[in-house]
Amino acid sequence: MRCLNFYSPIYHGNLMAREKTCTIRLGDKRDKYREGDLVWVTYGERFQPRRKLFPAVLDRVDLKPIAELGEADLAGENPDMKTTADVVAFLGKIYHRELSPAELVTVIYFSEVTE
Repeated sequence: MRCLNFYSPIYHGNLMAREKTCTIRLGDKRDKYREGDLVWVTYGERFQPRRKLFPAVLDRVDLKPIAELGEADLAGENPDMKTTADVVAFLGKIYHRELSPAELVTVIYFSEVTE
């Protein structure tokens, strides 16, 4: 099963509280993540042990420029994000480079699978 992993400590609380409903990934990730896929949501740094948090189904996978992200995309990624400028700044920190509103991102919506 694939993993949808989160590195940043910013995400941990939102994931544990189940407040995070989507992730915005830089570039086109549609070949890697497809609607209907079952994934493990995990947390941890690359090349380090990761914590398995919960299984999830990918509800929707969209490709769009940062400038076209909507309110639901922003709130699902991080409830504190209000504008696409917030996304540009936030993702710039995550990916360690300057980004523009024209950059393509993949928005992956997911829902926890419970027993």
